Amino acid sequence: MILIQQQKLKMVTSMTKKVDAREVALKVINEVESKGAYANIALAHEINRRISQGQLSDQDRRFITELVYGTVKAGATLDWILGNYLNRPITKIAPVIRNILRLGIYQLFFLEKVPVSAACNQSVELAKKYGHAGTVKFVNGVLRNAARSPEKVEYPNQDKQPAKYLSLKYFHPEWLVERWVNRLGFSACEALCQTNNITPLLSLRTNTIKIDRKQLLQRLEEEGVLCHESVWTPEGLVCYQHPSLSTLKSLQEGLFQVQDESSMLVAHILDPKPGEFIIDACGAPGGKTTHIAALMDNTGQILSTDIYEHKLEITRENATRLGLTNIETRALDAVTLDQFFPGKADKVLVDAPCSGLGVLRRKPDSRWRKTADILQDLPKLQSAILTSAAQCVKPGGTLVYSTCTTEPEENQNIVNNFLNTHSDFDLEPAGEYLPIQRRPDKMLQLWPHLDGVDGFFIARMKRRN
Repeated sequence: MILIQQQKLKMVTSMTKKVDAREVALKVINEVESKGAYANIALAHEINRRISQGQLSDQDRRFITELVYGTVKAGATLDWILGNYLNRPITKIAPVIRNILRLGIYQLFFLEKVPVSAACNQSVELAKKYGHAGTVKFVNGVLRNAARSPEKVEYPNQDKQPAKYLSLKYFHPEWLVERWVNRLGFSACEALCQTNNITPLLSLRTNTIKIDRKQLLQRLEEEGVLCHESVWTPEGLVCYQHPSLSTLKSLQEGLFQVQDESSMLVAHILDPKPGEFIIDACGAPGGKTTHIAALMDNTGQILSTDIYEHKLEITRENATRLGLTNIETRALDAVTLDQFFPGKADKVLVDAPCSGLGVLRRKPDSRWRKTADILQDLPKLQSAILTSAAQCVKPGGTLVYSTCTTEPEENQNIVNNFLNTHSDFDLEPAGEYLPIQRRPDKMLQLWPHLDGVDGFFIARMKRRN
């Protein structure tokens, strides 16, 4: 009996044993690099799993998040730095060892609070676990050399090679930096890249169907969440300290929805009214759909469509959690909307599929998944969706077009081309529909480095009677 109890105790102890934060980070990075997983999704899954097993403290969670997001974000720059200390092409190194080196280099060059000895020693320990004697010696030699001779890393001259300099200095693909330097100038591009590398604060939208913002603020404080009211939206809260969201009962009870402040502005500019019929043409996973529903006081009807049924399932789950009953979902291609609802809707929102170049700070791996070709291909789809959705708007109704990108090919050009070929629609000043910080902008373009929110574009148009 005593032996059985000891074995059970050993099992329980092993289940709740603290884990090595660097090893957890390495696991997630391997999934991103080798399996094409999305960093934010893979990280959340791994952290929630570990927390449920009692293996991670809040400090561990924050450190793992920094290691994963930082290493993935620094991507090409880490490989370039490593190139100064390698005697072989980085592509010739086994993937897991390559990621151990990247993780080590990130700590050595970009995390001042991590001791050099810890960065090197723990990387060697990982190499022992995932490699062999030769790779252990190799990892140790490369990282010790980098720690001893950081001066080998010399960035390009910013005057002679401005795009290359900014690309390597601030972890952005060179093709994108070159676009921004040509369009915005060196200083603005540098500020944008810097901002994209700062992990944004978590923003929440109060579910006003169940609670008001002041009450939610108090409830969250009781749960260990420290936040302040948004200066952009009357429902928004910005959190500067919080435990894992999965532990919050207020989330489970549907008292709030995670949503960026700029994304919350879309529903306000649409300006939904109780009792209306509104179509959210690219609605999944439901952030804007559920916001519209709340602004309508859970009355009327919202049809949220998307091409993917599994994404609509998330919309339905969010609606149920938030207690919203005026939302219907339907799987269909938004390009064909006009075939089903011609002239039926009071208002239509087209939150178009886009390059996502305005939300790079939230998705650290996404910058490396994109090429310049995306700005050639997406505008055709965006125009097709907008044209179809417009036919669903009643005379006198409203059409809103939005994206989470900063590029004119996907934003201003789309709207201007649409207006040039649809004389029955007029552009309305989107900035005047902002709930708090009203602006004169006819088309609203928000920037991370200028506005402190995600890069978002919003245009509002009215169909003539």
